[in-house]
Amino acid sequence: MFNDLDPILHSQLRLSIVSILMTVDEANFTFIKETTKAAAGNISIQIKNLQDAGYIKVKKSFKNNYPNTTISITSKGIEAFDNYVNNLKKYINPQK
Repeated sequence: MFNDLDPILHSQLRLSIVSILMTVDEANFTFIKETTKAAAGNISIQIKNLQDAGYIKVKKSFKNNYPNTTISITSKGIEAFDNYVNNLKKYINPQK
């Protein structure tokens, strides 16, 4: 009845990042930092974990001579998020 929750998404910051990416086409690092209010180093680590899992794509470039990191969710990430939410709903309301 209860499925395991995805350990990649079960981290609060990683779940926050993926939740943000579910609502936009892409987001830059600064937007994620401001929205989550997390430290830049912690965000970098969690982005790397999500990228290694294949849940997000990271594009690095320069904008006005400053580094610009843009992140977007992959189809694998969308599927993982949907599964995570559906499995979590079963924990919240196991009768359905």
